[in-house]
Amino acid sequence: MSKRHTVIRAMHDLGAAAWFGGSLMGAIGLNGASQSVSDPTQRTRVASSGWARWSPVSAAAIGAHVIGGLGLIVTNRDRVQKQAGVTANTTVKTLLTAAAVGTTAYSGVLGAKVAAAGDVPAEGGAVPSDSTPSEIATAQQQLRALQWATPALTGMIIALGAQQGEQQRPSQILRGVGVKAARAASDRVRH
Repeated sequence: MSKRHTVIRAMHDLGAAAWFGGSLMGAIGLNGASQSVSDPTQRTRVASSGWARWSPVSAAAIGAHVIGGLGLIVTNRDRVQKQAGVTANTTVKTLLTAAAVGTTAYSGVLGAKVAAAGDVPAEGGAVPSDSTPSEIATAQQQLRALQWATPALTGMIIALGAQQGEQQRPSQILRGVGVKAARAASDRVRH
């Protein structure tokens, strides 16, 4: 516990921060600004171009977060196994990360579909108009929901990371290990 793991912790935290911030800025800033483009047939092109530029950075952020997270699980494996609350936090955070990877990947698939359609009329990058072809309109409607799902999931990941930081306080470790040991002893007495 006394060893420092600054690099993996930084990868984990900075990756999550970039993933959260980029997805939130894209939903509010990029998709929102695409609605201001005067030519309705250029709105999806502008949004798609911005997301394409962000995509490699997003992939690097996700990779850094996942590698850092795995590194933290390995370096903190004793706490994950022996401290009450840490296992549950780690499990929930892992599930949220998998869900956020899924929403991000599916958004990329849908975004590529919209981009491949070329110059189609739309209200914005994730908002179809009455003139938007139905297949593209469906993709945009799904993107409209997903643009909020990813920042919500990554925001929860960051919040759980903050909780994990609190769990590393010496008083919390002592209390958590004691609670888990008491539960194990109680289970042995019952069986």
